[in-house]
Amino acid sequence: MTTILRDPSFYEPTDEDSCWRFGYFCQTHDRPYSHESCGDGPHLIALHCDEHGPENMWPQPKMLMFPAGFDPALSDVQLTWVQAQWDADD
Repeated sequence: MTTILRDPSFYEPTDEDSCWRFGYFCQTHDRPYSHESCGDGPHLIALHCDEHGPENMWPQPKMLMFPAGFDPALSDVQLTWVQAQWDADD
């Protein structure tokens, strides 16, 4: 399973968004994803908002392990945000 965290074609969420219904969607099998129940073989999973469709995930603490490995790369603002989240969890 591969999870897409960011893609230039996905919606970029903002603090002003009032989205509240999310799920995961398997782009390989073109259907909602829940615990590998969408089909056989590899899965390409994206966060899916009922209002906006595929949506970029905000940076997560795991991203600090490989900040240069994302395409598009994480911005300085995103890295600052995720570092603050990481520090808040300590």
